[in-house]
Amino acid sequence: MRILIVSGIWPPDVGGPASHAPDVAEFLRSHGHRVEVVITADREPAPERYPVRWTPRRLPKGFRHLHSLGLIAWRARRVDVVYSTGMFGRTGLATLAARRPFVMKLTGDPAFERLRARGVVAGDVDAFQYEPGGDISTLALRRFRNWVVGRARHVFTPSAYLRDLVVSWGLPSDRVSVMPNPAPGAIPSAPREELRRRFRVAGATLAFAGRLTAQKSLGVMLDAVAASPGVTLLVAGDGEEADALAAGVARLGLAERVRLLGPVSRAEVLDVFAAADASVLSSSWENFPHSVVESLAVGTPVISTRAGGVAEVVRDGVNGLLVDVGDTAGLAAAIGHFFEDEPLRERLRANAAPSVDAYRADRLLGVVVERLAEAGA
Repeated sequence: MRILIVSGIWPPDVGGPASHAPDVAEFLRSHGHRVEVVITADREPAPERYPVRWTPRRLPKGFRHLHSLGLIAWRARRVDVVYSTGMFGRTGLATLAARRPFVMKLTGDPAFERLRARGVVAGDVDAFQYEPGGDISTLALRRFRNWVVGRARHVFTPSAYLRDLVVSWGLPSDRVSVMPNPAPGAIPSAPREELRRRFRVAGATLAFAGRLTAQKSLGVMLDAVAASPGVTLLVAGDGEEADALAAGVARLGLAERVRLLGPVSRAEVLDVFAAADASVLSSSWENFPHSVVESLAVGTPVISTRAGGVAEVVRDGVNGLLVDVGDTAGLAAAIGHFFEDEPLRERLRANAAPSVDAYRADRLLGVVVERLAEAGA
């Protein structure tokens, strides 16, 4: 098959699609398929064993969208099928113009995320599904979302939680299936104690890695760490909340206990998780964060809110600890409980890696190939 992969983010960006899209591209290439990729990027991407074409993010917003739309449409005409992990609206329009089928992996509600970023809606993604009416932009984005999703030959979601949402938008249930984020095939670059020395941590340590966005509720995480004396937090990632996060660290007097590492490579993300005693996630809404699987895969338990599909992989008291969304005191209590109870800590650590054994990339990505072949037939 000839396959075009579309992704809004790509290494060195941090985030689920920036991990998933390269994995799919390499898997397809290694199985004899012809692959090319279209992305947006801050700078020219590193060379790969397949073409990676890109739209510069420095372009003004409207021009950036038109450039990537044209690029997707141009390349779509030369392939059998398109696999989209981002830029969904542009993929829908471009594949319509190119008369090509597409399959998508959806990691959230694109209408909600767009409106939340603009400050048009508040609350979480669940509440958004049941809010009646709305202004013209809200109605338009909902209808456009439904149109794009409806055009896809198949939709993958990383969680049953999101699958139920997609079906509620009107897509037939047999065209939506759950594909959890695959566990990383790589391993940390060094033994844990060496990594701890590299990151200059000695005592109780938590780690967060991912996009610094509003949905992560980073203020909740900082407040919980502030209420946990002696605990160090490593933060890897970048995003629109980076300045607010740095301001929060200064305001709470956490400069000595919170290390802002900035954007790091995917391999370094695994090192950050492996160096920590547990990873932490304070999100208000989520689907199935890739970071959760990455943390567990390297043997690091997860302390998280019960946002979206997190509880589908993190089991309270088995491979991590779960608290209610927005419960800062509860998150701080869970952190305290984790570090005070050594038998609990050791049990969670022992269970972490085995809990994601079923998420092998070869098995999960093989299903992607099957759906692409069906769509392109």
